Amino acid sequence: MPALPDPVELYGAEYKRDPYPLYAELRARGPVHRVRFPSGVCAWLVTGYEAAHQALTDARLGKHHSRGNAAWRARASIMPEPQHSQLQVHLLHQDPPRHTALRRLITDAFAPQRVEALRQRFEELAGALLDALPEQGTADLVEAFAARFPFQVLAEVIGLPREFADRFDRDWGKVVQPVGPGDPGRPAYEARLRGLQRYIADLVAHKRRTHDADLLARLVAAGDDGRISREELDSMIFQLLVAGQEPVTNQITTALVTLLRHPEHLAQLAGRPELLPRAVEELLRYDSAFELTTWRFFAEDADLHGTRIPAGDSVIVSLCAANRDGRRFADPDVLDFDRSPNPHLAFGHGVHFCPGAALARIELQVALGALLRRLPDLRPAVPEEELRWIPAVLARGVDRLPVRYGPAGGGCPVPPGPASETQVPAC
Repeated sequence: MPALPDPVELYGAEYKRDPYPLYAELRARGPVHRVRFPSGVCAWLVTGYEAAHQALTDARLGKHHSRGNAAWRARASIMPEPQHSQLQVHLLHQDPPRHTALRRLITDAFAPQRVEALRQRFEELAGALLDALPEQGTADLVEAFAARFPFQVLAEVIGLPREFADRFDRDWGKVVQPVGPGDPGRPAYEARLRGLQRYIADLVAHKRRTHDADLLARLVAAGDDGRISREELDSMIFQLLVAGQEPVTNQITTALVTLLRHPEHLAQLAGRPELLPRAVEELLRYDSAFELTTWRFFAEDADLHGTRIPAGDSVIVSLCAANRDGRRFADPDVLDFDRSPNPHLAFGHGVHFCPGAALARIELQVALGALLRRLPDLRPAVPEEELRWIPAVLARGVDRLPVRYGPAGGGCPVPPGPASETQVPAC
């Protein structure tokens, strides 16, 4: 087996389009590998299911950025000051017991029973978006639906007022996509940060005046009575607004791309909506929008599955690689709506398991159910190679997804033989 580069480069259009062949090769070589990201940051990547499962519960690995060493900080602190200090102290970058205290403030809002009670409202939101489309024709399902539906749901769940929902600029979500200091896009990146900070400040002031009983108002009250700092308040709102909706947007797109690559599964799901809960779990396993976890660090030099990791070096778990591990999932590269059990790691594991997992599952069920019900004979409108996968380091998704729907004819023909695992039928 030829040697791989050291470090392995985790970027490029081809890698983002289909990272799974590389992940398969990495798993075959061992559970831990040195990798490099577009910013130049080097990290240690965990790829197998058991290794990932253990790393996600390893008490030696902490998330707080203060654990990172000088080499990591020199390149990884892409978000400039003052925003890095003011927007990066949310749940994803905290360790117990502080993480436990902060998480407790939001869990009730995302409790399974509460979000399930809102399912009908979510269906109304999805239906209203699809009402705006013609009965047949073409549409970009990102612009028309996937970029809008999760944000509307989030606004309902956290108590984002209508005027603030209307003001929110989706472009602000790009602040999680690294832009280094020398990048020509850096000024636009910093402008997004400043715009988002002003928005959060206005939102906090509004909630302070209105004394509502929703999640945002409770967080503002926690800041006012000293339970959380101003930086923690702003960071948690930042996390809700960006991490609370952009991953669901991306997961809708990855699920749709997968279904368009597998027209027989798409037809099966359209004809049997009762399969949606199981199908969503399998779509989450097959291609997760959360491709990689955020940074973790050892406080001192440590052994990780036979690899010596220096203190303060970043350790990242590949959730996508873990979810395609043949030692845990039979025929891992096959899309199987009957797969059971399906203990995928798409929402992580351990104390940092996604608090919004129950909400995301319902959103995906509602979104896919509505799209397949309302857009018959759904098919690609462009060849696979025209889809642009977002350049975010940790996430997967496409920024446009043109489709045709309605009576068949003039769409994209399906090639003969078994459905390809890597190509949308070409127009």
